[in-house]
Amino acid sequence: MIRFRLFKDKTARLSMLGITILSLGFLLLIGIGLFYMSLPILREKETWKLLTSSNWKPFKGEFGFLPYIISTLHVTFIAIIIALPFSLLTSIYLTEYATEKIRNFFAPIIDLLSGIPPVIYGVWGTLTIVPFISEEIAPHFVEFSSGYSVLAGGIVLSVMITPLLISIFCEVFGSIPKEMREASLSLGATKWQTVKQIILRKSMPGIIAAIALAVSRAFGETIAVLMVCGNIPIIPSSIFDACYPLPALIANNYGEMLSIPSYESALMMAAFLLFIIIVIFNAGSRLILNRIERRYHV
Repeated sequence: MIRFRLFKDKTARLSMLGITILSLGFLLLIGIGLFYMSLPILREKETWKLLTSSNWKPFKGEFGFLPYIISTLHVTFIAIIIALPFSLLTSIYLTEYATEKIRNFFAPIIDLLSGIPPVIYGVWGTLTIVPFISEEIAPHFVEFSSGYSVLAGGIVLSVMITPLLISIFCEVFGSIPKEMREASLSLGATKWQTVKQIILRKSMPGIIAAIALAVSRAFGETIAVLMVCGNIPIIPSSIFDACYPLPALIANNYGEMLSIPSYESALMMAAFLLFIIIVIFNAGSRLILNRIERRYHV
């Protein structure tokens, strides 16, 4: 009987180990597959030239990815800058200040926002954000802007990732022991001092992890940015210029004009670049997270 229990325990452990390795294997297979499909363009062109060139002329065999990389980074950066303070302050209010009744009212609304399809956000951005930028904001800063811009993409993406950030932040703040709050308040600290010195400091690893997850989603979003960014392959010089993120490039062009030599390989190269950017960003955030965890002993 004991041997049978030990056998089941060992079998369960090995099974879970195998599933874990398989999960990591999927990531590796995706990377290898994209790299393999990108080999024709990599053999034909110098990698550095592909990454630093701004010329995108498939009919002439010129594929420069720099405008798409810069556009992806700009839109994602603006989205995080807009979404982070709103999400953080909303989460602090819901977990530390709001009554149970208010929390129960807002919880399903946040879940509803998370479940809205990206195309709905794209349509909303096209009908409201784009005209608002073109008619109300841009005239104060530039001579002309169509509204289809880096700013429009950043605003739409920020709205999309805000519910995700709020949900994760609330979970992180809720995991802080109640005794720590009570100890801080008993020593004479105000509610805000407790939030700033205890809740935020102890939650820092979770905050970093949430931001990394939100950035990963923003990097890979396709339909919404495709509808509001303008899709012009130029390096934007301001937030009111049109841009062309990598996901929009892939979604717009894959399946069309693939008879052009190296065109399909170039699009797979775009997908591989997006994959590499996300992996590097998540690896970097993981290193930062480990340092913060050691610092705060979380």
